[in-house]
Amino acid sequence: MNSNQSGRRRFLKQAAALAGVAAGAGAGAEWAARGQSAKSEASEKPEVRAKDAQDHRELLRRGARFSVDHITYYTPLQDYGGIITPSHLHFVQQHSSHFPEIDAQQHRLTIHGLVDRPLSLSMEDLKRLPSVSRVHFLECQGNSSGVIHHAGNPNMGLPVQYIWGMTSCSEWTGVPLSVLLNEVGLQKEASWLVYEGADPGKFSHTVPLAKALDDVFVAYGQNGEPLRVEQGYPIRMIVPGWEGPFSIKYLRHIKVVDQPYHAWNEAMNHSIPRADVGGKSRWYHFQWAAKSVITRPSGGLKLARPGYVQITGLAWSGGGAVSKVEVSTNGGHSWKEAKLQTPVHSKAHTRFTFDWVWDGEEAVLMSRCTDDQGDVQPSIAALYENWGITGEETKKAVRTTHFNAMQPWKVARDGSVHNAMFS
Repeated sequence: MNSNQSGRRRFLKQAAALAGVAAGAGAGAEWAARGQSAKSEASEKPEVRAKDAQDHRELLRRGARFSVDHITYYTPLQDYGGIITPSHLHFVQQHSSHFPEIDAQQHRLTIHGLVDRPLSLSMEDLKRLPSVSRVHFLECQGNSSGVIHHAGNPNMGLPVQYIWGMTSCSEWTGVPLSVLLNEVGLQKEASWLVYEGADPGKFSHTVPLAKALDDVFVAYGQNGEPLRVEQGYPIRMIVPGWEGPFSIKYLRHIKVVDQPYHAWNEAMNHSIPRADVGGKSRWYHFQWAAKSVITRPSGGLKLARPGYVQITGLAWSGGGAVSKVEVSTNGGHSWKEAKLQTPVHSKAHTRFTFDWVWDGEEAVLMSRCTDDQGDVQPSIAALYENWGITGEETKKAVRTTHFNAMQPWKVARDGSVHNAMFS
């Protein structure tokens, strides 16, 4: 049996397990039980651990969604502290029905195009080169999009998980792309890169050369261990602060070119008509703007009783470091500054906390991030105005990407917390 067939069989088994939830089978409990009873090979070899990581058994914690051309796992933002996402809880957005099985010993990265010395590098070659370890967030371009606010189901987790859970933060280790491009020698016409993964769909993307030479790197490690299969094992691109599709997984080709290319995921799959550009679609979305979200208390959770509550959440920006987070407990009528957990890394999640005494009455909790470039997170009204969305459309969950509006959570008198974005 070839790897594609075995991968499809695993996917079909996973999909069947999830389908059991609707019939009362409790897929999450089944998978969790299997995870407790099965002996993991992860403790034996790093290579085996990376391969085994595609078998997610904790569906009680991992919101999940499967389709013919996508595998999605949502990070349970409500369930952990600090800023580093445990590797096994990092979100996954896979553009195929199965994960590829790649032999790291045979895998190579080829760099060609407008270069003086084309190279084909093995994993051993890469690990001999100068490396860096940096803390950065990754985020799917559709994370927190308006249309997701009405898309919840039990398989996808609590609201903060399935709406905001396609972002995670890790310490990534790898080789700066500037080192690799220096090795091949750039020709004067070079201005963009086109690069491709070894996944079933050959996911490809483009990036301007200036960004590539700035802070982009080719990662082979995550949180002190080899990349997991669902995170691009054995190597992936990390493009700090920019939308997730730039950080393609299973990296195998980089072509240096003299103009931007129109990769399918940029020109078709991830482009959405926008009113502010005359109904045309923007093909290129680059840097994430300032964002934040309160993770506890958040939708689906419940306050036990009136009294002291520590509000906590995450803030981040693709433009640099978070400089300030403010919290409102009255729907944005007034704001007070929250405490930031240090150190605050650039282009990374930042944990914030805020001390609040709940009086038992209705309240609307919101957070607002400001980064060190002066970018301030907007309200949904301000964001829609900027995008040319007016009239009755402002009351709707419009399909968008690059969404960074403030998230309101409504606390009812009984302590239950609900999503109040469009209510």
